[in-house]
Amino acid sequence: MSLMSPNAFIGKAERPTDEELTAALGPAKTAWDQLIDDLADECGVVGQQWNSYSRKAGWSLRLKREQRNIVYLSPHRGCFLVSFALGDKAVQAAQQSKLPPRVIKIINEAKRYAEGTGVRLEVKSPKDIEAVKKLAAIKLAN
Repeated sequence: MSLMSPNAFIGKAERPTDEELTAALGPAKTAWDQLIDDLADECGVVGQQWNSYSRKAGWSLRLKREQRNIVYLSPHRGCFLVSFALGDKAVQAAQQSKLPPRVIKIINEAKRYAEGTGVRLEVKSPKDIEAVKKLAAIKLAN
């Protein structure tokens, strides 16, 4: 899977406003909002923190449950990227789950880091968020 355009907020000093986010995401803003709402309702992932470790990297929204980081959402033009750091148990559970084959392939090919396997998925529309919600549930259970 090729990664899309760069982060929509590279070079921006302050976190994006809701208007700027809507303008950048375009039609994908519906999926962004739905994912945040569904993760809060279904998984108790209610903590939100905007973060930019460098102006060159742009901004991302970290979604947390209590002190645990669950998923990062990075806004791009017309879509967004979700990123997970999955531990070994979560990777194993995901590989044995009913996730779509393309998502299993991404997990199997993902780079491993000290904090976990770095899984990135592109989201363009609400139909893309089911796999993200399943991965979040797997991460929370493991």
